[in-house]
Amino acid sequence: MVTTVLSACVATPTAQVSKTDLESRITDQGLASVQTFAPGPAVGANRSNIEMASDFLDLEFRMESGRALPVLTRFEGPITIAMTGDVPPVARSELAKVVSRFQREAGLNVSVVSGGQGSITIDFRPKSDLRRAVPSAACFVVPNVSSFDAYMKVRGTGAVDWTRISRREKVAVFVPSDTSPQEVRDCLHEELAQAMGPLNDLFRLSDSVFNDDNFHALLTGFDMLMLRAHYAPELRSGMNEAEVAARLPALLARLNPAGQNRAGAARQLSPRVWISAAEEAFGSRGNAAARPVAAERMLSIAKAQGWRDGRLAFSYFALGRAQTGRDLPTAIASYTEAARIWGTQPGGQIHVAHVDMQLAAFALSSGQFDHAIALTDRSIKVVRQFQNASLLATMLAIRAEALDATGRSSEARAARLDSQGWARYAFGSDAQVRARMADIAALARRGRRG
Repeated sequence: MVTTVLSACVATPTAQVSKTDLESRITDQGLASVQTFAPGPAVGANRSNIEMASDFLDLEFRMESGRALPVLTRFEGPITIAMTGDVPPVARSELAKVVSRFQREAGLNVSVVSGGQGSITIDFRPKSDLRRAVPSAACFVVPNVSSFDAYMKVRGTGAVDWTRISRREKVAVFVPSDTSPQEVRDCLHEELAQAMGPLNDLFRLSDSVFNDDNFHALLTGFDMLMLRAHYAPELRSGMNEAEVAARLPALLARLNPAGQNRAGAARQLSPRVWISAAEEAFGSRGNAAARPVAAERMLSIAKAQGWRDGRLAFSYFALGRAQTGRDLPTAIASYTEAARIWGTQPGGQIHVAHVDMQLAAFALSSGQFDHAIALTDRSIKVVRQFQNASLLATMLAIRAEALDATGRSSEARAARLDSQGWARYAFGSDAQVRARMADIAALARRGRRG
């Protein structure tokens, strides 16, 4: 069914798991060798400084739970990063890449150390251990400890309460050891950024990994600007929100002069009722039957709030996803409207590409093979730029099946091999790669039957 592939393709907070040594670069039983992305330029920050000042304050002085943080906290001095536990081989190269970006794009005094502990210690543990501690998180960050065992001894106490610290001395990042290369990379990006900088996620940010919608896999230019501001000399640990707010206009004018001439205004926080509806619509709580109702509630609240940003688009996307396999015309219309809105948002190209993948899968399953090819043609370049291997593998697989169906067999073979290489990076195990390919082939068979 269409829903099998589409549900599996939507970004979720949890990872599909199977430990893979990316750096072995071997082929197995006919699958293509693993592919990996070369470093590329980040998508820049291109919004007004007025808007980004509001974003900075909401990222710095709120937590995802809604709790307020009384003061800004950061490391004062050089930051070192160490790895411990069952470290996957891919982690070393991915850590080196993101640390280079922290140094180059955010101007951070950060380095990797071998052995022992660092200012930040990344502890790789089996996913079962991490789920026992925090069932809803694929990876997470904790203050004042340097290991998982130490955290478990003080979990739930004030010792690891972010609201009680005034300066960061040591932080632990917990990442699953038995997961795919892409999940390792994505965890390193977001969790290291939060270990050093802002702790909150905001659904209104279409150009950031600090967003629970999970569309961005890598730190963006906006994220690097936030980190650069976080460690600017005008700020220091212990400042309250009013003190930081007073310094932000001049600080951002210095760091991002282009933002001074852009139109924009501060945007409100998302109400808790809308966030709860989003959590239910995307399955972190509730059940499949409740998701369409939750998505309709998201959309109703978004319209009542007068939003015209990514939150309205995400509400339409949620409705499209919830109606997939139930009401196809509503699903397609909802996805299409989501793409239209995201197309107007900074950083929204990758969101539009996610919609194109959903629509291409619909086209494949209904025998509209030329349309499926056109949709993948439009977005594959964008997906490569944003380095989302799971989305890229899926789009290439859809393209391969559509090319086969239209008699373009040599092009189909090339797309299929490319897809397999990215799928091994994205999903990890060969079994998962084959399962994804089989799901998409089943859509094509349905389309051929008409």
